[in-house]
Amino acid sequence: MDLNRGEDSEARFAAYVAGLGSVIGPSVRMRPLRDYCTGLMLPGERKSVEPMAARTAPARTAAQHQSLLHFVGNATWSDEDVLAKVREMVLPAVEKDGPIEAWIIDDTSFPKQGKHSVGVQHQYCGQLGKQANCQVAVSLSIANHAASLPVAYRLYLPETWTKDRARRKKAGVPKEIKFRTKPEIALEQIRWACEAGLPRGVGLMDTAYGNDSRLRAGMTELGVFYVAGILPNTLMWRPGTGPRRMGRPLNNTGRRDEPDLVSAKEVMLALPKQAWRTVTWREGSAERLSSRFARVRVRVGYNKLIPEKLSPEWLLIEWPEDEAEPTKYWLATLPETISFERLVDLAKLRWRIERDYQELKQEVGLDHYEGRGWRGFHHHATLCIAAYGFLIAEQATIPPSGPRSAAPVPLPRLPDDYRPRGSACAA
Repeated sequence: MDLNRGEDSEARFAAYVAGLGSVIGPSVRMRPLRDYCTGLMLPGERKSVEPMAARTAPARTAAQHQSLLHFVGNATWSDEDVLAKVREMVLPAVEKDGPIEAWIIDDTSFPKQGKHSVGVQHQYCGQLGKQANCQVAVSLSIANHAASLPVAYRLYLPETWTKDRARRKKAGVPKEIKFRTKPEIALEQIRWACEAGLPRGVGLMDTAYGNDSRLRAGMTELGVFYVAGILPNTLMWRPGTGPRRMGRPLNNTGRRDEPDLVSAKEVMLALPKQAWRTVTWREGSAERLSSRFARVRVRVGYNKLIPEKLSPEWLLIEWPEDEAEPTKYWLATLPETISFERLVDLAKLRWRIERDYQELKQEVGLDHYEGRGWRGFHHHATLCIAAYGFLIAEQATIPPSGPRSAAPVPLPRLPDDYRPRGSACAA
């Protein structure tokens, strides 16, 4: 489906929703699908079901509320099929400015009150920057410098939830869902992307994922290059050194059996002054940033793997001149021939996921869902990604010097006395 053809925004939106409708089952779902996507893209303080019902059907809000609630919380359409359709329709717009360059692994959190929302637990909440009661979802996005699109999205279900049959049943968690760590979920998504034949990109991840050696090793086994954030205590061999115990895998004893293993920070401290250079990279369509970096080829100590069978990797270090010590470390399995500038550019491309989540939450209400069940949580996220995908495709229709498109749907008038739950006015 060509979303860039010469039609107005409203016609393109209708065609886009029709495309999504082709994979959601019975035709009776078309109207709530259209209305839900419309509600996500209309201006409004809240994008939960109740205020969206009021905005999309002011004259019959109660009936619309029930319709949308059933569609998102109970209807048995496939999230995977809808996301595949979004990918099919939006990917040409993303690739208009260049091929896919990256597969970005990350998660996003949703602060919650109470203990009944599926997967909620006291855990690290990135949105708040501290431990808090929240849900966490792991995602995989495909990206280039112009745009990015989430292609896989799954709620992290804490181990306490996986073992609680009563809570699982009440929240509708499928029987096949077992406990997986966040890096394990990420590796499953990477494996799926390889099997699905998605356009290949370099795997990008912060230290929450990059520091997991099993995830990095799994990506290498799948033939996926990565640039992975790591902690400065990650063990490795300096250039010119290597394992002493040939043919034997490393174990948890680390330096006791391999005394030449040193931390990434120790490698950094031994680098000569001339190893550091200022590199400029591109962030967004125009802005250019710069910082001081060093890079060196190392061999990494992977637990349970035979060291001499592992290929050397790049250790990339960022040390801004106004900082007392380095701020970031990465490992990269990219070829030895890659330029310094390209290596830094790819490491910094991970910023796109921050923008993804900011826009998914602020523009289309990813964090506004108020239901408690597994199906509704994922259905709402899928429809938010679908709405976001349409906005990406719309952006591709605007020439660099042109104005932003008009809203894809007309804005209905709300009753003067309407106040959605959760709004400041209703508090």
